[in-house]
Amino acid sequence: MDAAEITTLQAEVNDMTPEQLLVWAAERFGGKVALASSLGAEDQVLTDMIARVAPSLAIFTLDTGRLHQETYDLLDATRSRYDLRIDVLFPDPADIEPMLAERGPNAFRQSVDDRKACCYARKVRPLQRRLATLDAWVTGLRSDQSITRTELHTIEWDAGNGLVKLNPLIAWTHEQVWDYIRTHDVPYNVLHDQGYPSIGCAPCTRAVAPGEDIRAGRWWWENPEHKECGLHVVDGKLKPTRDSQE
Repeated sequence: MDAAEITTLQAEVNDMTPEQLLVWAAERFGGKVALASSLGAEDQVLTDMIARVAPSLAIFTLDTGRLHQETYDLLDATRSRYDLRIDVLFPDPADIEPMLAERGPNAFRQSVDDRKACCYARKVRPLQRRLATLDAWVTGLRSDQSITRTELHTIEWDAGNGLVKLNPLIAWTHEQVWDYIRTHDVPYNVLHDQGYPSIGCAPCTRAVAPGEDIRAGRWWWENPEHKECGLHVVDGKLKPTRDSQE
């Protein structure tokens, strides 16, 4: 798609609620759209919405091999709660074994490049394999999550992967997410109750202190502008559709 087509789609869905957008996506893209769930609070909200209004929309998650036990427990709880299939994608051993042999199991702390290499092997490569089978993917990105996400839109053209990216909760606040979880009794990761607003791999996630940024517990040894794993990055930057097109 070109920029004009994305602009047309944006106008088409501009006034839709997240639920309406999910129904629209399921109807427009059929079996070629899926939610990429991290099992974070936002993705759990979207999973609940999908179960209620768009159960044909596929869901998958990435198991990096280094997740918290609480995250696996949540995956089981989510499967028990909803009558939905959640595909679990793993890294290719051919991507992991040489990296561990050459850099060691904790090289991600040595430099940003080493950390991004780990994220690339464990997250980006499995995601790319799945996205290659799709025409669109759904994410739980919100614009107030970090300084790298403030200019995103409801619909983006993912130039790096060659498909449409939908962000139904992009305008939602942290409070709206948790109001929805409480109202609908949505399963969530118990680590959220222990000071973990954002949860990734166990070695790269910590609790945050009161008043800290919600992404402060992710790769806390790095500067904020570096704190992306690569899942939503094009040419080294997480940018809105119009910027990535121009």
